[in-house]
Amino acid sequence: MSRRVRPTLRLRLTLLNGVLLVGAGAVLVLLAWLLVRDALRPTDELLPGTTVLLSDGGRMDAAEWQRRLVDAASGELLAKGLVALLAISVVGVAGAYAVAGRALRPLHQVTATAQRLGEATLDQRIGYSGADDEVAELAKTFDAMLDRIASAFEAQKRFVANASHELRTPLAVMRTEIEVTLSDDDADAAEYRRMATVVRDASERANGLVDALLVLARSEAQAGRQLGRRTECDLSAGTANALSAMRREVERIGLRVQTSLESAPVVGDPGLLDRLAGNLIENAVRYNHLHGRLWVRTGTDGHRSWLVVGNTGFEVDQADVPGLFEPFRRGGRERTGARGSGLGLSIVRAVCTAHGGTVRVIAQPGGGLEVTVTLPSADAPAVNGSVSTVG
Repeated sequence: MSRRVRPTLRLRLTLLNGVLLVGAGAVLVLLAWLLVRDALRPTDELLPGTTVLLSDGGRMDAAEWQRRLVDAASGELLAKGLVALLAISVVGVAGAYAVAGRALRPLHQVTATAQRLGEATLDQRIGYSGADDEVAELAKTFDAMLDRIASAFEAQKRFVANASHELRTPLAVMRTEIEVTLSDDDADAAEYRRMATVVRDASERANGLVDALLVLARSEAQAGRQLGRRTECDLSAGTANALSAMRREVERIGLRVQTSLESAPVVGDPGLLDRLAGNLIENAVRYNHLHGRLWVRTGTDGHRSWLVVGNTGFEVDQADVPGLFEPFRRGGRERTGARGSGLGLSIVRAVCTAHGGTVRVIAQPGGGLEVTVTLPSADAPAVNGSVSTVG
């Protein structure tokens, strides 16, 4: 079976150029032929029956002589014009093929680079240095896309490494405690009870991390598409529940709590929205200091509903604010092994994006943060969410 000719862009451009060239040449030959036939009529103004003297001494009717002259000139013009058209077409098509190939050479470079790309070759770029045209724009766009993909791969690798570390730590603690206790022949009931307490705390930490990873994956899966569950709920109710759950910890470290929980109706997934409020309250308490402050506000203006959670605590550099949203990071630094799962604000961002909202973080002058979550009100249409950070 013969191989079908592939309709490449180069071939199509060449054929288009050939069609336009042959068409324009054919029109010019036709116009020249018509002009010659109309121009060679010198005997139209002579009287009928007029004869002309030929070079061989004979005479011929002027009208017949004119007809023969026009036919001969037209035929010669048509023959030579078609030959010239054929020659020009061949040269033009060949030139168009060569020029198209040269112009499309960067595209072949883009294709070759894309074919070579892999996890180990994401550092390769096209680096086009030709004319500043559409091809150069395409090459730059492709290189920028590769930069984003490489960044995403690095972030994914870092996320997997940190998640593995966070999970491995409590598992290692449990294994060590069990092995040490079992190897002690003199261990009594109190020692086994102590071991059980350590294993329980480590398993709770691992379970919390797994739950947080599942919530993060669920939230990010909802981003950019219709939420799987949409129910009208109130941010103030979820926030009140989160404050109630952290009441003992608040009392333990002596925080002064200021609340203004007005109705903030939204439409979305109640479970994700409760986790959003819970994460903000937990972070505000966990990263506070003794006898610090915690302020929480909710409200709506009919178009947007908001939740504001602020706290005192350690000072955060403005340059580190964007890093707060990265998984397993605190204050823009790696935080594996620290208290908490390190996914709090990552989950907040994912939930906000899934619900068409925004989250803004303001670093407080004396230390601490104020986080403002804004979501479409229950009576307002949802829009695609985004994240902004303000120092």
